[in-house]
Amino acid sequence: MLCGMPDQSLTPDWPASVHPPGSDSFERTALEWLFDHVPADYRLHGVLRRHPVALSRLARQYVSAALEAAREGYRTARVDLRDQLPPHALDQVMNAYLAEGQRTADVLRAVEAVDGALRASAPDGGRHE
Repeated sequence: MLCGMPDQSLTPDWPASVHPPGSDSFERTALEWLFDHVPADYRLHGVLRRHPVALSRLARQYVSAALEAAREGYRTARVDLRDQLPPHALDQVMNAYLAEGQRTADVLRAVEAVDGALRASAPDGGRHE
């Protein structure tokens, strides 16, 4: 497949910077993209570079937890902040939670798509050196 050509089999959730599964650069671009969506210190662990499925699992858990935190923040912000913020600022905080929740949900769907592709392409179910 030529770089830049869309793969018709990719879902709408597929991240634009990750090359399609089966391409020579799929794993490299998947790793780069996944590392961009987890804490920087995850880059210190060589096992996550050697076994991309491990990184995608950690990324799935991390982003899922961030989404739950945004949802919890949205549910509790009005009560927790009503005495500290004027109404217009509180509305802006609620809008920030909504926007970040939607962005994080989009990232989670993309992480899940990459994770599924990495799992499908890993020989021996990802148990190789």
